[in-house]
Amino acid sequence: MTLFFWISGVLLALIWLVPVVESAIHSHRVATITKPEWNPTADDELPSLSVVVPARNEAVAIEEALRSLFALDYPKLAVVAINDRSTDATGEILERVAKHADSAGSLSVIHVRELPPRWLGKTHAMWLGARQTTSEWILFTDADCVFRADALRRAIYHAESTNTDHLVLMPTFLTHSWGESMMIAFLQVAGSFAVRPRKLRDPEARDFIGAGAFNLVRRSAYEKIGTFEALRMEIVDDLKLGERIKRARFRQDVVLGPGLLTLRWFEGVAGLVRNVEKNMFALLRFRISLVFAACLGLLFVNVLPFIGVLFAPGWARAPFAVAIALIAGRYYQNEHVSGVPGIAFLANPLSAVVTAVAAWRSTLAVLRDGAVTWRGTKYSLEELRKK
Repeated sequence: MTLFFWISGVLLALIWLVPVVESAIHSHRVATITKPEWNPTADDELPSLSVVVPARNEAVAIEEALRSLFALDYPKLAVVAINDRSTDATGEILERVAKHADSAGSLSVIHVRELPPRWLGKTHAMWLGARQTTSEWILFTDADCVFRADALRRAIYHAESTNTDHLVLMPTFLTHSWGESMMIAFLQVAGSFAVRPRKLRDPEARDFIGAGAFNLVRRSAYEKIGTFEALRMEIVDDLKLGERIKRARFRQDVVLGPGLLTLRWFEGVAGLVRNVEKNMFALLRFRISLVFAACLGLLFVNVLPFIGVLFAPGWARAPFAVAIALIAGRYYQNEHVSGVPGIAFLANPLSAVVTAVAAWRSTLAVLRDGAVTWRGTKYSLEELRKK
């Protein structure tokens, strides 16, 4: 038993050492575009840009989001908003805002009354919206995102300066409780196992990224990968867009910009569990074996260090303590991204358990219904697996 603890503890310490060292050595490679060097001058010519905003039952947030887009200091900005079969006042709000759009930008509104076969609502809405544009760049964003006035100017300037084809700006998440903060920090730290930012620009690396809040894509790249028509049945559309762009060997990058793009992703820990219900099982390719493996790995890496340091015999606790120190180090490294104090590492085991519960809740709901249900629409599991 002592040997088991020693082997497990050393393995955990080595696992956590990787993202800590990766961040320590390479984090400087991720640009922070709020810095002065990413603020274009009046002499810098900016390319044409359109913003596509899909919206279904977003009456609470959509007006503030659109008004933030019209406050952007980007020249000749075109905004296309798609009302995707909303049953609330989303459509009326879009029409009212469109009537008052001024020289700061233009707003085109598309109303989707019926979803065509073999399409998901969001991918269909984004495909429709992009079809209305002719700009060199397209930004796909969500209906609850609020932009700072200089956000797009800085993002485009970075993308053009670095010859990037797909740029993700990490949002600043607004949290109203300790539970929300703890989960945001955990998900970002956990994500460091999946994505190495320094490898995003490397066409040979497996790493890719995507974010529904901010997927900025060069039109030529978007059309080359087959547009959203090639992703029509993808539940995790933002990540799949990023994956497809990377597999086509286009240049991809991620940047930070505290305060440039803000949103409240979920309300309370229970809100997170509900929000990810549609995509967790999809992320694991609708395979129960992968759910088992993912949850087992999640709990092993994040919970066992804390169990081991309490229950391992004698000096066998030492490697578990090292693993916990590395977990704490990774949380403190991530403070400037998450905005959450590093002390949140103490909640790491609880956050892992919540994530595992969310994964199983997603899995069981889909298996029970034979479909993924999202915002009032059911998408057949059989059809989703065919895609």
